[in-house]
Amino acid sequence: MNICQREDLEQREIDALSPDATLARDSEGRERSGDPDLLRTDFQRDRDKILHTKSFRRLSHKTQVFLAAEGDHYRTRLTHTLEVAQIARTIARALGLNEDLTEAISLGHDLGHTPFGHTGEDALARCVARRRGIDPESPAAAALYRHNEQSLRVVELIENGGKGLNLTAEVRDGILCHTGPTRAETLEGRIVATADRIAYVNHDIDDAIRAGLLREDELPQSTHEVLGPDHSSRIEALVTDMVRTSAAGDDIRMSDAVWDAMMELRAFLFSHVYQAPVVMVEVDKATRLIEALFGYFIEHPAEVPAEYRAISDGDDVRAVTDYVAGMTDRYAKATFQDIFVPNSIHY
Repeated sequence: MNICQREDLEQREIDALSPDATLARDSEGRERSGDPDLLRTDFQRDRDKILHTKSFRRLSHKTQVFLAAEGDHYRTRLTHTLEVAQIARTIARALGLNEDLTEAISLGHDLGHTPFGHTGEDALARCVARRRGIDPESPAAAALYRHNEQSLRVVELIENGGKGLNLTAEVRDGILCHTGPTRAETLEGRIVATADRIAYVNHDIDDAIRAGLLREDELPQSTHEVLGPDHSSRIEALVTDMVRTSAAGDDIRMSDAVWDAMMELRAFLFSHVYQAPVVMVEVDKATRLIEALFGYFIEHPAEVPAEYRAISDGDDVRAVTDYVAGMTDRYAKATFQDIFVPNSIHY
C-alpha cells in the first residue's frame, strides 16, 4: 500500500481542479513560517486546526435563532456551521474548486459569534459603544463588534493561548469576508458567503415551522414558484442555480430571479420570525443579560480570566468583550445566575 503524501495531494489538485481553483501549493502562506505537514496540504491542516479548537466546540451551545428553544432538533451555531460546510463543499466540488479551502473557511466563519446569536452581537456592540463614548444606536456603534471580525480575532490571537492558529491568508480572508461589503479574494471564500445565506434562510424556516411560528403554505407564493414547495426543493434549487450561473460566468453568483427569491424569503423571516412577539420577548431578556454581564466585568476586570487580559494590551473593554463573546448561552446564563441571583443560605 502506497502512502499519499502532501506533495501527491498537491499534484492531485493541479491535475483535477479547475484553473480557477485556489491551489494549496500556491497559498500566500502563514504569518509565521513552519515546516510543511507530511500528509496534509496547508488547507487541510487549517481545517483540522479549526476543528480542534475550543471555540469550535463551544458552537454546539450557542444559539442560532430561537433563544430558549426546547427540543433536540433546533439548530445551534454548530449545526448551522456544518450545514454551511456541506452546502459550500457541494458547490465547490461541482465547480472544480478547492473543497479543503472551502471547508476550512466554512468551519471557521462563525467562531466569533456571541451567545444568543445576533441578539448578543447587537447587545455587545452597544455595550462597547457606551464605554467608548459613542451613541449606541448610531451606525458607528454597530461597527464596534462584528462577528466576522471577531472570528478572525479568534483564529489570529485568542486561540492557542494567545498565539492564534497561524492559518493561511486565504482561510483568514474567507472568514473575514463571509459577510459585509467586502468580497473574499478567492472563489472558495465567495462560495462560503453565499452558502451561509442559503443555509440560514432555509434552516430558519424549518425551525420556525417546527416552533409553530410558520406554516409552509404561509411562505410567499412567489418564492414557491421559483424555488419549490418545501425545504429540500429550495436548497436544491438554490445550489443548482448557483452552480450553473457561476459556471456560465467568471464569478460566484446566482441568477437574478433565484437570488431575489432568496432575499424575499429572508425579508419574510425578519418580519414574521426574527421580530415575532414571542421571539422579541426572549431577545429582550438576552439583551439585558449581556448588558448586565458586560457591566459587571467592566467594574470587576480582575475577574476576567487572565488569558483574555493578557491579550488585551491593558484595555479592559477589549478583555471583557472577548470574554463575554466567547461564552456559550448556558455559560452566560450560569454566570449571570452566580453573580446576580441570590443563593439559598443554609444555617
